[in-house]
Amino acid sequence: MAFVGKKFPNLSVNAMNEMGDTFKLNVLEEAKNNNKKVLLFWYPKDFTFVCPTELHAFQSALAEFEKRNTMVIGASCDTAEVHFAWLNTPKNNGGIEGVTYPIIADSNRNLASTLGILDITNETYNEETGVVTVEGDNVTYRATYIIDEEGTVVHESINHMPLGRNVNEFLRLIDAYTHVQQKGEVCPANWEEGKDAMQANAKGTAEYLKAHLN
Repeated sequence: MAFVGKKFPNLSVNAMNEMGDTFKLNVLEEAKNNNKKVLLFWYPKDFTFVCPTELHAFQSALAEFEKRNTMVIGASCDTAEVHFAWLNTPKNNGGIEGVTYPIIADSNRNLASTLGILDITNETYNEETGVVTVEGDNVTYRATYIIDEEGTVVHESINHMPLGRNVNEFLRLIDAYTHVQQKGEVCPANWEEGKDAMQANAKGTAEYLKAHLN
């Protein structure tokens, strides 16, 4: 189920901060109550391989997100306790020490299930035993959401497990949506901050194509 153009699910879930505090976090309320955009990124598992590279990459770009009035929130289905152990593991031992944004611990998978981002390829119910078995790891794919100040999802993407994300692309998307909000123009292919945008009509398209694609 796609959530683009819809409100992000109104669910409170456990999260862990860098101090080791477990608290309830509601992504929709974070956006609306703070009047900020939210970049929410899901990763499959703590203590794995591609995942720490992504968490450190988002941390390195945190100041750039903050300049854009955007909160960064990580998320997986690990427990808060496992998050805290990983937060206390140095980089040179595969850890995420130094990460300061909150990390959701959706261990009951309520939010991940609602978003439809779990790695479940088949589900079987045994009528005799009443047991449900699944194929797949039942962890999340690398799903990413950009949520605006009203709690509406404006971007949603999902990568398979081996494919790490490009953090700069999410900064570009936030810049583009902010331009739309502030200028009322739309952003063409490969748009970046400082480049020409377009009026959302046939004349605007024609003028842009004439100026840029000849």
